[in-house]
Amino acid sequence: MRLVHAADLHLDSPLLGLSRLEDSDLADTLRRATRRACENLVDLTVAERADALLLAGDVYDGDWRDYATGAFFVRQMSRLHDEGIPVFLINGNHDAESEITRSLRLPPNVHRLATDHPETVVLDHVGLAVHGQGFATRAVLENLVPAYPDRIPGLVNVGLLHTSVLGAEGHDPYAPCTPEDLARCRYEYFALGHVHDRRVVNDGEHVAAFSGNLQGRHPREPGAKGATVVEVVPGARAELRHEVCDVARWTHVRLDASTCADADEVLEALDAALRGIGLAAGSRPVAARVTLDGPTPAAPALLDADWLRAEIDVVAEKSGAVVEMVRNRTRSPRAEDASADPVAAVDEELAGAVAVAASRLVEEPERAGELVAVLEREAGRRLRDAGLDLRDPAGLAELARRAEEELRARLAGTDPARGSAA
Repeated sequence: MRLVHAADLHLDSPLLGLSRLEDSDLADTLRRATRRACENLVDLTVAERADALLLAGDVYDGDWRDYATGAFFVRQMSRLHDEGIPVFLINGNHDAESEITRSLRLPPNVHRLATDHPETVVLDHVGLAVHGQGFATRAVLENLVPAYPDRIPGLVNVGLLHTSVLGAEGHDPYAPCTPEDLARCRYEYFALGHVHDRRVVNDGEHVAAFSGNLQGRHPREPGAKGATVVEVVPGARAELRHEVCDVARWTHVRLDASTCADADEVLEALDAALRGIGLAAGSRPVAARVTLDGPTPAAPALLDADWLRAEIDVVAEKSGAVVEMVRNRTRSPRAEDASADPVAAVDEELAGAVAVAASRLVEEPERAGELVAVLEREAGRRLRDAGLDLRDPAGLAELARRAEEELRARLAGTDPARGSAA
């Protein structure tokens, strides 16, 4: 028997992190991504000639009230009805508070299991028994598994449960249970939902697994997303195969820049990393969060955030990725060596920042003019009498150079006037 297990579709869920992608086509792709991933799930179920589709909760997203979302889901389930494929689903915590869930009329091939007790649906012509209980309210805090019925001999027995199991990081502890609780039911397979990362909870005789969600919705849901294809016969261990359904992918590139001698080498290393991710994603667009870390001689050159972001955007474009955020946590090797002296480490980074800021003021005197505009209005005439004209671009550039020298000297602990220890 072949089953397809999916969970946490969160159809039309408002996606996070799009504000930083507004100027890219990827933002529009991501807004439609949960629907397209659902279409891919139905395509997969049909292509696999599955005996049933199992949906382990959270088809919808909380109090979302757009009935077009529900109509879309009904159309997709009707496609499976036309193919003669039954669907079993349970309410998750988000479905429990969804107005759409309570009012939808689903096609006859869809079996929504009870929310007040574990229900069993048997398909004799398929040889399948599905046991499960959905959420009646958003916060189900008790262990539901002890009330699940014993397996029915001679059939493939499958459990459906929306749960955090032992408590998954980043997920509310709903319907908590243990892997041992699940194994005691002796079902051939337990299809779990709620945790958005794909993982196997029991890998022994009685397999239990989270399929993960169909589509990553923000940077904290990176990597390939999809459904689990389950091959199973009565009384035997289920075999699992993951199939991707996502249409766009989030990724977090963490680059250790400690082996890079300069900014060019940092960008080259990032280019290689993004190209590898692009190859793995295939034709899917990628939204990347980039973190640069480690002690590197390139650190001072990377302090100009605007320049760094522009250069990284150029690198990412070559691999087909769009950069969602850049975090620069690199530091000078000298600051690393001076870790016993926190002040010295901070001063090194400040010195680099001062150099970048002064360089920009020298190259763009109009920026310096904006900074001293108030001073020019209040004391411009007196300063000109003293030989300092704040309206003169060359004078402002010279002032920026002198300010850099003085700040560097102070950070080094010397008196700029005497060149001696302060």
